[in-house]
Amino acid sequence: MRGQGSFVIVPRFLRPGLVSFLLLALLAPSPLSAQQAEPSAAPTHERAPSNIAIYDVEVVAEYPHDPAAFTQGLLWHDGYLYESTGQVGASQVRRVDLETGEVLRASDIPADQFGEGLARVGEELISLTWQHGVIHRWALDTLQLRESHTDFPYEGWGLATLHDNLVASDGSQVLRILDPETYAVEREIEVTLDGRPVFNLNELEVIDGLVYANVWFSDVIIGIDPDSGHVVQAIDLSPLVERAAPSDRSAVLNGIAYDAQADRLFVTGKLWPTLFEVRLVERAAR
Repeated sequence: MRGQGSFVIVPRFLRPGLVSFLLLALLAPSPLSAQQAEPSAAPTHERAPSNIAIYDVEVVAEYPHDPAAFTQGLLWHDGYLYESTGQVGASQVRRVDLETGEVLRASDIPADQFGEGLARVGEELISLTWQHGVIHRWALDTLQLRESHTDFPYEGWGLATLHDNLVASDGSQVLRILDPETYAVEREIEVTLDGRPVFNLNELEVIDGLVYANVWFSDVIIGIDPDSGHVVQAIDLSPLVERAAPSDRSAVLNGIAYDAQADRLFVTGKLWPTLFEVRLVERAAR
């Protein structure tokens, strides 16, 4: 469902301290034992990160989103959204109609596995599992399971296509570039902000050569230079988080999809009833 025109949605308090707090929160490590547990808070006495572009968002449109979908991976291809969902016994790979939010086709991930990130490679979808060491390949057209790789040695969190490879997160500060056929690690990228590691990297999307990442339990999406690992952008989505108003503490911001042909950016969250189409608006220096 499209909104009635576009509008800019920005924080109620635009003081520099809010952005500093949000960015500092990215630097706090947390135990990786459960995606449902809230990570520890960052110290607030450290200096604010510098030399990155800060963006607010302009809401272009709103669409219905399945409020029971524990969104883990999200992508756009050829007129449809594709989504992977989590939770043991409820994890799926789905094709979704943007305008209505209707799930047009779905395949269950094995019931003992917790589904995670999703990426497209050619005419296949590739999905991760959280702590099971399993990577699944699905037919793009039918969503039928084609094969499973069962000895991936890392936790699975986010996944996206970067050039001819895959880029994967595991909740740490490290992104791994994977061969899309063998899943062998081609190289590792340590993600840093002002020289300090950024933890809790979750769902991923690649846009114009940058890797965009949800940061688990934050209201910020970061843009990462995959060559250096440096954070070069931060998108403040705290107003959308407030607007979605999920009552479940695990219903965090998670889900980034980009329609390259029409230059449309979509964001949502776990258990959110709304998917937002947004446009980035760079915040003036203060």
